[in-house]
Amino acid sequence: MSARRSNLAAVPELPPVPKLLATAVEALGGKERTGQQTMAAAVAHSIDTGEHLAVQAGTGTGKSLAYLVPSLRHSVRTGRTVVVSTATIALQRQLVDRDLPRLAEALATPLGRVPQFAILKGRNNYLCLNKINSAIPEEPEAELFDAFAISKLGREVQRLNEWVSDTETGDRDELTPGVSDRAWRQVSVSSRECMGKSRCPFGQDCFAEKARAESGQADVVVTNHALLAIDAISGIQVLPEHDVVVVDEAHELVDRVTGVATAELSTSAISAAAKRCTKLIDEQEVDRLEGAAEAWHSLLDDLNPGRWDRMPDGAAPVLALIRDAAWNARTALAPQGGSSAQGDPESAAARNQALAAVEEVHDAAVRVLTTFEEADPSAHRDVIWLASEDVRGVPRRTLHMAPLSVGGLLRSRLFGTATVILTSATLQIGGSFDNLAVTWGLPPQSASKVDPALANGAEAPSDEKSLRWNSVDVGSPFDHAKSGILYVAKHLPAPGRDGLPQSYLDEIERLILAAGGRTLGLFSSMRAAKAATEILRERLDTPILCQGDDATGALVRKFADDPETSLFGTLSLWQGVDVPGPSLSLVILDRIPFPRPDDPLLVARQRAVESRGGNGFLSVAANHAALLLAQGTGRLLRSTDDRGVIAILDSRLATARYGGYLRASLPPYWETSDPQVVTKALERLTNSVAQMK
Repeated sequence: MSARRSNLAAVPELPPVPKLLATAVEALGGKERTGQQTMAAAVAHSIDTGEHLAVQAGTGTGKSLAYLVPSLRHSVRTGRTVVVSTATIALQRQLVDRDLPRLAEALATPLGRVPQFAILKGRNNYLCLNKINSAIPEEPEAELFDAFAISKLGREVQRLNEWVSDTETGDRDELTPGVSDRAWRQVSVSSRECMGKSRCPFGQDCFAEKARAESGQADVVVTNHALLAIDAISGIQVLPEHDVVVVDEAHELVDRVTGVATAELSTSAISAAAKRCTKLIDEQEVDRLEGAAEAWHSLLDDLNPGRWDRMPDGAAPVLALIRDAAWNARTALAPQGGSSAQGDPESAAARNQALAAVEEVHDAAVRVLTTFEEADPSAHRDVIWLASEDVRGVPRRTLHMAPLSVGGLLRSRLFGTATVILTSATLQIGGSFDNLAVTWGLPPQSASKVDPALANGAEAPSDEKSLRWNSVDVGSPFDHAKSGILYVAKHLPAPGRDGLPQSYLDEIERLILAAGGRTLGLFSSMRAAKAATEILRERLDTPILCQGDDATGALVRKFADDPETSLFGTLSLWQGVDVPGPSLSLVILDRIPFPRPDDPLLVARQRAVESRGGNGFLSVAANHAALLLAQGTGRLLRSTDDRGVIAILDSRLATARYGGYLRASLPPYWETSDPQVVTKALERLTNSVAQMK
């Protein structure tokens, strides 16, 4: 037990959450917000009762304070850590660099001490001192046998070696400017590759271990969904002991957990594992692994890309060959009764990296073989598919495996071990929390509805053993109906597969002219974004930036600084743009963001729903589109003074049967399909902004 946890008897009676929140808001120079107060009370009630909670809190609610205040109070009162998980680096930085330092100072007096907080990331986000000092390079990929590429890599690695003497944290996110993934891999290790603190000659100074030790003493630990997933999937305790988890940006949780649980098997991965084993084990075992790589390459070359509903002819023997060759190599690297980290530190590190590589190959082969032991495709736990991509003009085929669902994993490893608060500006799909709840592994409807303002913190008696959760929509400080217009271009043809129709380009031109620039164009593909940029730059006098012209952050800053500029882009802009004020008055979406019809994982999930008698389209494709629509349209109103138009060019939102379902996932904007009404509204808004200058 840590020193922080051993002094519980000395903790005095603490002020209630509403009083602490009022103190924090006043100290931070904010204003009281009803939605924030409601959310803070609901979070406090959830922590007291152990009942999981889903909170939809619109932009401008101040949800960070609403969950941090009750979290800090709980941790100071009980000595137990609260974990806050986010999906994006931007929110992590906001919490650690701005929100928590100010909040800790504001609440130090009423809480009786300064609350402690820390950030914790995956091990591969930190410099590895042993790897730097051992000078064990990564195996170069074939495409890197290029003088310029190698020299660029060398310069980046040299800069990292110089940075190690300046950094106190070894955290990659603190390196400015950043380096390529390839360079960072030269100085970092994964959890599997790590020798362990006790065996590593630099264990006492290890950046990752220091971060973990600091997190063990913290009241609040900020991490990311990926590390939360690793902690749940691996069964190895990565996060400090905790009894409450706050999942911010919870609409991203399933995708991030799925990403961590997804594996792949490629010829290059098998060959790289074999190369790592060279000089560490018998040459015969290395040759067997190389032979397995060649057999895998030949097999994949003869197969068409796509999902595997059954094992292709000839695949099982090759996968068994890979499995056995990798297992033999693993056994040779870590002899029974011995340690995998034998000898001097440099050779021990090399052995550990080789061991990690062959274990990944072995586990992937076993995973595919195990999947097809079940003859019924609808009963497969994993979705397996072969993908082909060009890497610098060289075709590369890789077999991917991803879980059909992560609900069971989350149910047992997350909701079954801690009280979980899930929050986002977008959690209701089609007007209900249930759609996301099911993907999280929660029952399809809340077992109880409690008025959190009246809750006394006592646990309600219940004989039910199923997970209990509650939900609340605390609203938004924005008056959507008066601040924003939702315009659906009903007169346009439904989008096709042949790029942007001329009528769409004409519509975009007309809207941007009326808005005087000030437009964020969100497109379903980069091809469409670039095509629109190229054509409209010739037609319009106002500047247009396109994603890819520069780093995304730099583009957003240029967009925000010049009100006449428009910015076009794709998926990352749907969720990553926060530009309050007159620089953003018009958001254009070219089409409803349905997933690609050939996405193997989403198609498999859709079929699984249909096999149980459900509506696969609504449950998977429409829900996916609804979440993205809500995120994309949410770029418009970022402050209470913002005004503007959301223009959706896809007429299906007004004409298709599912249109109402999708619109129910959006805030209550004033709706129209009249082009003249929208044009005049934008012109009035543009004129009013000009008059204010």
